[in-house]
Amino acid sequence: MSTCLRRGIWAFFAAGLALAAGAQGVPAASPPGPNLVVEAARSLGVVNCLPAINRLSSLAVAGSRSHDVLVDWDKVQPDSGPFFSLIGINFAGQSLAATVTAVPQGNGCTVSAERISVAPYTCQSIADVELRGYSMTRLLPTFTVYTQVQDPGSSVSLIDSPPGCLVIRRYVNYGWKDPGAPRAPVR
Repeated sequence: MSTCLRRGIWAFFAAGLALAAGAQGVPAASPPGPNLVVEAARSLGVVNCLPAINRLSSLAVAGSRSHDVLVDWDKVQPDSGPFFSLIGINFAGQSLAATVTAVPQGNGCTVSAERISVAPYTCQSIADVELRGYSMTRLLPTFTVYTQVQDPGSSVSLIDSPPGCLVIRRYVNYGWKDPGAPRAPVR
């Protein structure tokens, strides 16, 4: 995975963390206990995409006070079929949802993650502060999607929901490979 994509994943979740913690004026706490998404995937027999599930779900729950998960998977072929998760996450007084999906594909995994939260700010103020330099596409009068050329798998959608803003941060990567996995020798 390129350095840009690694930064993209972190930026994707870090901005959500800043909103969650900053909105309450309270520093985020360390996650208590184990990552329930990884525990669920492992207990179901998911192996191929477990590093991707671990990476994305760990970023999603980082700094939370607690989290819980709802999963769905291919019960006949858990390691070669898709894994879907919906994560409820609690930060200092604010809750949000995240999804992590992993689908084995060839010699990697296609992964998708979303972080869904409500910010107590206007969507325009979030765009002005956090999304300078992003390209903007208006889908509806109250629904705008922001992207960057250098991070094509990520987007931030802002949906006007007065008095706040519904924020959906989305990340997709086709053919994700574990950056920590041993590399095959080049011949």
